[in-house]
Amino acid sequence: MESAFEVLARARELERQGRHVIHLEIGEPDFPSPSHVVDAGKRALDEGWTKYGPTPGLPDLRTAVADYVSRTRGIKASADQVCVVPGAKPILFFTMIALLEAGDEVIYPDPGFPIYESMIRFLGAVAVPIPLREDRHFSFDLDLFSSRLSDRTKLVILNSPHNPTGGMIPRADLQTIATMLRDRPLMVLSDEIYSRIWYESEPLSVASLDGMADKTIIVDGFSKTYSMTGWRLGYGVMPLWLADAVNKLMVNSNSCTASFTQRAGIAALLGPQDCVSAMINEFRNRRVAVVHGLNQVPGFRCALPAGAFYAFPNITRTGMKSKPLADLLLNEAGVASLSGASFGAHGEGYLRFSYANSLPNILEAVERIRKVSEHWASGS
Repeated sequence: MESAFEVLARARELERQGRHVIHLEIGEPDFPSPSHVVDAGKRALDEGWTKYGPTPGLPDLRTAVADYVSRTRGIKASADQVCVVPGAKPILFFTMIALLEAGDEVIYPDPGFPIYESMIRFLGAVAVPIPLREDRHFSFDLDLFSSRLSDRTKLVILNSPHNPTGGMIPRADLQTIATMLRDRPLMVLSDEIYSRIWYESEPLSVASLDGMADKTIIVDGFSKTYSMTGWRLGYGVMPLWLADAVNKLMVNSNSCTASFTQRAGIAALLGPQDCVSAMINEFRNRRVAVVHGLNQVPGFRCALPAGAFYAFPNITRTGMKSKPLADLLLNEAGVASLSGASFGAHGEGYLRFSYANSLPNILEAVERIRKVSEHWASGS
């Protein structure tokens, strides 16, 4: 599978050759980190927050995260349940190491964030992909979901709002899933990194449903909501027994997360939130523009995403596979996107476009794609 960073490298090489490339491949907000967050980071450096900190995270940040998660998810979370790590990925990594043994089964969405499958297989566990259905707004077929559960299922991964489709699990579906899982000896890894980026209906955390808080690991961070990708600051909220295991893995790998970035994280959570609202409003405008434009391209069919900042058009009517079409768009149109197959076998027949780029660039990209569409529209 080709990652976003591999496509970015190829796009950069074209730029070094003098080509103009519009970047719609990377899942990174194009907005600056909020000024009050940057100021807090600078102040932290001046104040000497440059030494080792506690492995689980600074107490003030863990308290701020616990309060934030309690308020936004409708659960009671304590600071002791919070593990602060450099980015959200380590929570995925550490919790799977702590929970899984060879032969254990893990249910996860397909298409989905590629790290899910790669980590499952790395640990010798059994990957059990559940296709996301376009006709269900990229949610699960619940009958299929139920049929894939077994006595060997040890972990279920949920991601809503979802990368790469922009879909969201409807509340009724999530309640049904919780009913399926509540009495089973398994855990739920709920990837909620896009929890603040939604457009019509606010996403529901599975942890908020009856009996699920003690079975759920919430994964979140600062990269998407606060456009802090380079700060490398994420966290997990989980039962105490698992937090102890994750902290052991953290101390033996990273020691701790950079202290000055954690001070900036406190400012992000406790400071003004108008920067988040402004970013989401801009994403909302871009979402409409990119979906409308892609639906004018011959062979494309694109649903309106419910959250995150990705358009995931169906391209089967072009007669091309996802990877060759993504390569064609990069090489001929100068538009960098990702093959849907990069996110799993059930992503074949789709492309992912990140609309974390300016509206003029998005409109230009759509026009370039439309012009190149003559290649497949004419059958050449």
